[in-house]
Amino acid sequence: MPKAAGLPPGTLVMLILRVLRQEPRHGYAIAQKIRQLSSDQLSVEEGSLYPALQKLLANGWVKADWATSDTGRKVRSYRITPKGLKQLESEQDDYQRMADAITAILEST
Repeated sequence: MPKAAGLPPGTLVMLILRVLRQEPRHGYAIAQKIRQLSSDQLSVEEGSLYPALQKLLANGWVKADWATSDTGRKVRSYRITPKGLKQLESEQDDYQRMADAITAILEST
């Protein structure tokens, strides 16, 4: 069953930035890519995704342009900015430190 609850704070922002590092995408495509890359373990709902995208826009970490989807609908396409790439690197480093610390505790005897 896909899960979004229980993600550490800031993880969704990091995942969105990571997906956008590959190529620009519209909101639904971002959610689908996260689901695909997590082997259907993470599901991002619209109620979480679009506020996170607004935060990314407000911080200058992504830019958005109107585009036409494969189905011919007008969609907002998001792309990561240089500032967003720096933020992604910082967030990945912070997340890795936290994951390493948790792993050390779990593997202790």
